[in-house]
Amino acid sequence: MNNFTKRTISSAVFLAVMLTALLTNQYVYGAVMLFILVVMMWEFLKMTCGTEYRYSQILSIIAGATMFIMSYLYKGFGMPGRFIVLSLIPFFILMINSLYVKDKTRFAKFACLYTSILYIAIPWTMLNYTVFSNGGNYSGIILLCFFAIVWGSDVGAYIFGVTLGQKYGKKLFPSISPKKSWIGFWGGMLTAILVSLAFYFTGLFKYNIAHCIAMAIILDIAGVYGDLIESQWKRHYEVKDSGYIIPGHGGLLDRFDSALLAIPSGVMYLIIMDLI
Repeated sequence: MNNFTKRTISSAVFLAVMLTALLTNQYVYGAVMLFILVVMMWEFLKMTCGTEYRYSQILSIIAGATMFIMSYLYKGFGMPGRFIVLSLIPFFILMINSLYVKDKTRFAKFACLYTSILYIAIPWTMLNYTVFSNGGNYSGIILLCFFAIVWGSDVGAYIFGVTLGQKYGKKLFPSISPKKSWIGFWGGMLTAILVSLAFYFTGLFKYNIAHCIAMAIILDIAGVYGDLIESQWKRHYEVKDSGYIIPGHGGLLDRFDSALLAIPSGVMYLIIMDLI
């Protein structure tokens, strides 16, 4: 199977899984998103810590998963908000565990254990604020639209970058991602706005047109930074892909790197503007 065929099949399966997760019900959504969270944290810790501090890596993933689950139960099933603080217990256990690690020659790697929670678990937990209303009713439409805007931006940036950006204009961030260009950036933003406007005119977005354009711009800019942040990690640790779970595409962290910064930024906009 050549690489193009492999990538096409993988993309189709990936899209089918995401549509199923977001459009079926809250239980499928919760299971799929929790799985994605765990895999992304595992990929990040494998890249940064390797085989060292295995027990602590497991504790870090448990801490991140607990944060997601407690937020999920609070938003979707009416769990009292005060119980969310219990999600800190695995994090405290992780910190206490560091005192009992005998080999501290590579102790700096413990920072990556905490970073995996801040970088992946906390942003991913905010997805729950887009799919559940204040009454606990589930709808994955807003989150699906957010993902579509982010991925549309990526596609637009790639098309404009390949066709025009490599020949004309300046590079966006050559020290981290040599192929990204300013032309690709503006092309991605244009695509993001067009996708958002499509959701407005089809009624998927219930906000006014100004909010739709503002959200597209925010998601696009935050998504670009999210992509660059992961690229910086991979460049530092000299890896091409975070994992191999998606044949031809790499790991789940590679697929959701933009969303880790973009989706929480979109959620914050909706909250600040009192739209959710």
